[in-house]
Amino acid sequence: MPKTSVLFFRDTDGAVPLLEWLDTLPAKAQDKCIVRLRRLGLTGHEIRRPEADYLRNGIYELRASLHGIHYRMLYFFHGRAAVVVTHGIMKTKTVPMREIALAIRRKGQFEADPERHTH
Repeated sequence: MPKTSVLFFRDTDGAVPLLEWLDTLPAKAQDKCIVRLRRLGLTGHEIRRPEADYLRNGIYELRASLHGIHYRMLYFFHGRAAVVVTHGIMKTKTVPMREIALAIRRKGQFEADPERHTH
């Protein structure tokens, strides 16, 4: 199984939302999220529940939990060999629609100019 490149979305101002979010998390939560990102890179399109799930409009969630807190990293596939992680959230029952909409907007920005929006 070929390895998938895991890219991070970069905003027009140069900010990388996923990295900024990870920096706010406790060290153990960061570690769990990083393990999930590595698994995504190793398994790509083959990753399934409970590690990941499809949300809608080409947006997926990468899932990690620690001490009852659910961490989610939203992403989309760019071709067969790359995945772009848009941002991360802590969720309660479901991923809020506004977060999915944000990921969809970022997907559109990335697809319009991949070089500008890749970290």
